[in-house]
Amino acid sequence: MTDAKARQQDTLFVTSLEKGMRILEAFSEDKTELGLADLVKVTGLEKSAAQRYANTLYELGYLEKNPETRRFRPAVKYLEMAYSYLWADYLAQLAMPRLIDLSRQTSQTINMAEPIGTDIIYVVRMPNHRTNFGASAIGRRVPALVASSGRVILSRQSDQAIRDAVSNWPTRQYTQRTTMDRGAILDNILMAREKGYCTTQGQVLPDEVNVAAPICSIDGIPVGAIHCSLPSIRWTIERAEAEIAPLVVEAAQSIVPSR
Repeated sequence: MTDAKARQQDTLFVTSLEKGMRILEAFSEDKTELGLADLVKVTGLEKSAAQRYANTLYELGYLEKNPETRRFRPAVKYLEMAYSYLWADYLAQLAMPRLIDLSRQTSQTINMAEPIGTDIIYVVRMPNHRTNFGASAIGRRVPALVASSGRVILSRQSDQAIRDAVSNWPTRQYTQRTTMDRGAILDNILMAREKGYCTTQGQVLPDEVNVAAPICSIDGIPVGAIHCSLPSIRWTIERAEAEIAPLVVEAAQSIVPSR
């Protein structure tokens, strides 16, 4: 039985609400403004349904319209949901002091990510003065197989779970250096398991070296990762391993959520 069919048979599942959420989820970093035809294409909804849901969200203040194009885009009220989430995120609150310390120690960009399905999502980002906007906004979602944080989280899974993920999870080519060879991705994950941290270069942004270490619960379950982003013009992977990796690992190991 597919997930969609299972939901249809769940008497507690509200299909109309799910359709409204499709409208909110249609927007992304490369889809910041959408017209009605765009919403129909992205969500798969009928035109009349997409129009009703979008207009309802507009009236509620979650969407606004570009005054020139009349296309929909997320409104500032959208951000309230992220704010509420962060206050409820025990891991983010627990990690914050150590992330601040690590940022001061390294003077580099520090991020914390959590797993979400086959991806990771950045829930805390501490940019330095060289970081661009795209690399500093929370909520960005990246395939786990591409990001150093995702790979290092996977490195703490069982052999079978790792191989299943590498075989079946999606990837995306962000740069010319993004590794699309699944065998090479597997090797990187297994190396991360051996070292206790993961290093990558140019996987999501072309000019970055990344070092990531897993955050594990008291039961040893990987629940997130810290990663440090370094400019590749100044840092090699070898230098990052020698100078930054021990600090990132120490910070990650000092965060032990009990739930």
